[in-house]
Amino acid sequence: MSKDKIVLPLDVDSAEKAVELATLLKDDVGAFKVGLELINSAGFGVFDEIRRVGAEQIFYDCKFHDIPNTVAGASRAAAKLGVWMFNVHCAGGFAMMKAAKDAAMETAGRLGKAQPLVIGVTVLTSIDKATLNDDLRVAGTVADQVVHFAKLAREAGLDGVVASPHEIELIRAACGEGFLIVTPGVRPTGADIGDQKRVMTPSEAVSKGADYLVIGRPITGANDPKAAAQAIAEEIAQNQG
Repeated sequence: MSKDKIVLPLDVDSAEKAVELATLLKDDVGAFKVGLELINSAGFGVFDEIRRVGAEQIFYDCKFHDIPNTVAGASRAAAKLGVWMFNVHCAGGFAMMKAAKDAAMETAGRLGKAQPLVIGVTVLTSIDKATLNDDLRVAGTVADQVVHFAKLAREAGLDGVVASPHEIELIRAACGEGFLIVTPGVRPTGADIGDQKRVMTPSEAVSKGADYLVIGRPITGANDPKAAAQAIAEEIAQNQG
């Protein structure tokens, strides 16, 4: 279903607000993303609180980035939480990404849980070429770096990557079908782009091959969040049709 492509970030500072959003929108989006703000505000018990209202698909946006042994330990813990998906930074390198995937698979198998999808963050959508070259001192274009990281993630055994919609086609060409592409920086026509610098509409992103669209403020900031989510799902469905 088209709504299943929508991942809604629970970018709030309390479990109560997160549960309220999950309760309201659980039938209108495919998954909920729990990130650093919510975890550091509400603690890990928020996962169970969200599930209790019927929101089963949780993407833990933890962005692990450390030495391989540390990330392996963190990935084991994420697998124990029973999350649907979690991510690591591709910039941590091949060994770190492989350690994350291996640890998650081993732990889920040992506990009889579903294996979480492990995806790699390529280049943040707030980063443009000037930031990449001048601040991070990485030469080349953003697209070059994203594709490099995507290929490295695939080689390390990850299930996919997070990337801006502008790199979808390049990633698909480099990594093939079946490699998940999760795209933030998706904004309906006319919406405020906020701090994102590489954005695209939902229908454009899907037409280029995005598997999941991370869409937050255009839904949560709307006067009627349910109607906003349903309108985006309808737009996706029309494009798929």
